[in-house]
Amino acid sequence: MRRQLRSRRAPAFPHSYRYRLDDQDEVNQNYLADEEEEAEEEARMQKLRLREGLILVIYFFFYASLAAVITLCMYTLFLTIGPYMPTFSERVKPPGVMIRPFAHSLNFNFNVSEPDTWQHYVISLNGFLQGYNDSLQEEMNVDCPPGQYFIQDGNEDEDKKACQFKRSFLKNCSGLEDPTFGYSTGQPCILLKMNRIVGFRPELGDPVKVSCKVQRGDENDIRSINYYPESASFDLRYYPYYGKLTHVNYTSPLVAMHFTDVVKNQAVPVQCQLKGKGIINDVINDRFVGRVIFTLNIET
Repeated sequence: MRRQLRSRRAPAFPHSYRYRLDDQDEVNQNYLADEEEEAEEEARMQKLRLREGLILVIYFFFYASLAAVITLCMYTLFLTIGPYMPTFSERVKPPGVMIRPFAHSLNFNFNVSEPDTWQHYVISLNGFLQGYNDSLQEEMNVDCPPGQYFIQDGNEDEDKKACQFKRSFLKNCSGLEDPTFGYSTGQPCILLKMNRIVGFRPELGDPVKVSCKVQRGDENDIRSINYYPESASFDLRYYPYYGKLTHVNYTSPLVAMHFTDVVKNQAVPVQCQLKGKGIINDVINDRFVGRVIFTLNIET
């Protein structure tokens, strides 16, 4: 009986073998835990990628919709704007002015006895007046009667004729009689032009005039100025201007100021203003709306 009981006992394993089984179980558990963590991390990354993809899709449709709205607005706006005449002109600024020849900082400094100091002014004026040559004006433009608007009816896309403004109208400041425009004698010519404004007409049918004087200081520093044309004005026949698309050969009228008697060897600040109904010439923060200020410093 005792032998039978002994034979039924569980087999005995070595003590080290039990430790090896325990270690293997721990390794298996750690491996399973790592796999679970990797699976959870992969799931989180998938959710993150899905969220990023949704955000990109949302932004795409948002900006696409925004671009479509802007395009539609611009298209609608352009439908209301004509290429030939401005649709809204009630807030257009009064005309500004520019002068020639070009002078750095609008300071005309030269010495009568040194041609190198004034020759660049002569070159600038000659280049500017090439488009005003009499032969070219007679070829391209028509001889209009003075003192009245040159209004041209018809479709707005039809080419418009332009009135002649010949270089010879400037007489002593044309460069034809005196190739140096007075700079060789200390009597410089300066040309003034109004900026073009589509549809602009001088109010009340009175031409815009030009008037120059000493800006500040002794008024006797400028004792004599001759204007060309002699009226010192922009004749009505050059208005209205119909725009560059149809008024292709339009030549802006000029007024020449011939400073025949200016004090020498000192800086003289000069202000030339436009005068006329509806003209603004006293804007403090814009020196070129209706006026221009420059300095003459003629040395002998």
